[in-house]
Amino acid sequence: MPKNKGKGGKNRKRGKNEADDEKRELVFKEDGQEYAQVARMLGNGRCEAQCIDGTKRLCGSRRGTSFLVGLDIVLVGLRDYQDDKADVILKYMNDEARLLKAYGEIPDHVRLNEGVVDEDDAAAHDDYIQFEDEDIDKI
Repeated sequence: MPKNKGKGGKNRKRGKNEADDEKRELVFKEDGQEYAQVARMLGNGRCEAQCIDGTKRLCGSRRGTSFLVGLDIVLVGLRDYQDDKADVILKYMNDEARLLKAYGEIPDHVRLNEGVVDEDDAAAHDDYIQFEDEDIDKI
């Protein structure tokens, strides 16, 4: 049997995500790029995204792009030869998307996927049903 020289196997190395803690510089759009919000995932690394300019585009993501879900804010590269298709360049984290909205890069009507439920939204989507005693007797 060979002697173990490390501190664990491949499963230990998979669990580490050291890049998650470090802050990165905020990247703004340039010519030929546009901000978009992921509308839905289509599978095989593709998604349908609603761009800020109002057009809905089919986007393919790079291999290095992190996992995309609905309502994520992404930076897409527009194609010169196909207006209805684009390529995902960068996925913005929640705090970066909030900064973009604060700087006025993203309009106020765009809803961010922050995972925080507003009090107004909680009251509007309240599914709690209160039964009276006579309603329970009828069942």
